[in-house]
Amino acid sequence: MGTMTKLRDNTGIILWILVIAFGGLWVLQDSGVFDTIGAVGQNIATVDGTPISYEEYSQALNQQLDQYQAQTGETAPPQWVDLQREQVFQALVDDRIMQREMDRLGITVTDDEVYEMILGENPHPIIKAYFSDGQGGVNRALLQSFIDDPEQQASLIALEQYLRAERRRQKLQNLIGATVRVSEQEVLQEYLKRNKTVDTRYVALRYAAVPDDSISISERDLRRFYDAHREEFKRNRTYTIQYVSLPKVPSAADTAAVLDDLERLRDRFAAAEDDSLFLVRNGSERPYTSATFRADELEAPIADAVFANLEPGRIVGPILSGNQYHLIKIQSVEPADEPVVRARHILLRAPEGNEAARAEARARANELRRRILDGESFADLAREFSEDGSAQQGGDLGWFGRGRMVEPFEEAAFSARVGEITRPVETRFGIHLIQVTDRTDRAVRLADFALTLRPSVGTLNDAEERLEDLAYFASESEDFEGEAEQAGLTPTVVQVEADQQFIPGLGNSRRLMNFLADAEPGDISEVIELNDQFIVAHVSAIQPEGYRSFDEVRSEIEPRVRTEKKKEVQRERLARAAAAHDDLDAIGNALNVPPRTANGLRMDNPVVPGLGREPAFVGTAFGLEQGERSGVITGENAAFILEVTNIQEPPPISEAQRQQIRTQLLTQRRNQVQQQWIAGLRERADIEDNRRAFQE
Repeated sequence: MGTMTKLRDNTGIILWILVIAFGGLWVLQDSGVFDTIGAVGQNIATVDGTPISYEEYSQALNQQLDQYQAQTGETAPPQWVDLQREQVFQALVDDRIMQREMDRLGITVTDDEVYEMILGENPHPIIKAYFSDGQGGVNRALLQSFIDDPEQQASLIALEQYLRAERRRQKLQNLIGATVRVSEQEVLQEYLKRNKTVDTRYVALRYAAVPDDSISISERDLRRFYDAHREEFKRNRTYTIQYVSLPKVPSAADTAAVLDDLERLRDRFAAAEDDSLFLVRNGSERPYTSATFRADELEAPIADAVFANLEPGRIVGPILSGNQYHLIKIQSVEPADEPVVRARHILLRAPEGNEAARAEARARANELRRRILDGESFADLAREFSEDGSAQQGGDLGWFGRGRMVEPFEEAAFSARVGEITRPVETRFGIHLIQVTDRTDRAVRLADFALTLRPSVGTLNDAEERLEDLAYFASESEDFEGEAEQAGLTPTVVQVEADQQFIPGLGNSRRLMNFLADAEPGDISEVIELNDQFIVAHVSAIQPEGYRSFDEVRSEIEPRVRTEKKKEVQRERLARAAAAHDDLDAIGNALNVPPRTANGLRMDNPVVPGLGREPAFVGTAFGLEQGERSGVITGENAAFILEVTNIQEPPPISEAQRQQIRTQLLTQRRNQVQQQWIAGLRERADIEDNRRAFQE
């Protein structure tokens, strides 16, 4: 009965989870889920005259938002919501297009098919999942009870509608997929592509080796390149905007409120007999765990505070770590599985194998050690002389256990007494001076009450109102920059093309793009909320659709023209050497560039050791016979000549490999065909997008 109660209580939730898992939002339309939603009303879009109501769209979007909140426990951030708006809208448009095509093709699902999906020998995965017998089969008695229960008839009808829609969709996919074939030759080619390898020798002249000042570029060169590549400089309607922003950060009052909350809990936390229950009842954002922790397993600020005094029952904090404040009770102290140390160091870098540099670093390290022993601060000297990222922290490396550091460093640290300054220690990184500042062989069990420091509603409202005031006064004065300066804000200038998905510095924002779509120069937006900030945007200029002028793109063209000229220089040098010499070694000697090897090349990986990504190199290598040499090839990073030294043919393909590759190729191509099919239908469809009317 417990299972039936669960099904009864959660049928709606289960249905939505299954829809997402087994077919996407568009299946809902055919299943009838939206039949009662806004049959008459405003339409957010029409597809070939078939409406998509705003109510239907809102329902689908809200289901996505509810799922996000159920999974994360938090409200979805604004820019994630923007992304979901777009995905839900496009899914519903695809739904209308596919519904029309399924109707045109006469794709239907009979009652007998639905019966088989529920009660047949091999029922649908939904039935197997929610009426499981625990052994991979179906609990037929439980399923029949669900079907016979009068209180479950609405749920049963919804399930049948969903299964009918899902089977209809599958028939459409099968129909499209049936047009895809993979030949035996294609399977063998893919097998060779993945498994055949080639070894090569090559001589290469990198373009970057040509000095910039050796290349002369004329105005004519730039103009010719611009004319030849003009289509690359085509642009959509482009907006130049200035925006000011205020971050969503907690105020001093917000911080004080969190600290006050934690201080009020301190005495009750200390007296609590059940710490796990205390965390739950008082809203801790970090769950209780009975695990024990060494110092190196805790966040650094927490470890520092806790291990400063390992007194069971002591309340530690509040401590800020990341964006959370913590109030911690030390429940117990136990022996650790191994000791850990805290240390700081001064690193003087010196390459391995360079004994002169190493000797100099050792001498400097000894001098620094003498200064520390004479009373100078280790931390201050680390900030001044250490050559790694810990220098800003006075060389502090925090707590660490064995296995975290390179072996010579670890041995020195774990052998030293607390406070001792080691003699210079050599590792592959250079020469180190090490001071162990603490050591412990204890572990702790903690109850950690954590609250995330967030901006309050009042703080967010204040930021929004501040920008609203700016927008108002800037509209009145027509001086956006002046009003921003008066408000203590500095505008950022960006260029945004129509329908641009990602806005530099801001990310995606449909509200901003909708504002720009109807904007004129001088217009100022309303306050727009993003994930981590509020913004107000001012349109300073609009450039119509067309081609960017030569003057606009000149700075982009010049390095490309310079690279093309470098390519020609290196290609000609290599060609002259190849014409004068018969073998690769002689060509390399003539150019003072010894031949290199690139072994184990595969057709499915265009990266060549020593050259980087070079598809032309790999393609050429697989087109040559063993012992054959190529001509001069102009690659992406270098001009090169190569010869094949060995070809390793793979063993004959097995039947299992054959079937695996065939299945993979079929899946890839069916997906491609489906995407191309729906894209083609979209191009021919008359889609009217009314989202701007709804401020979406």
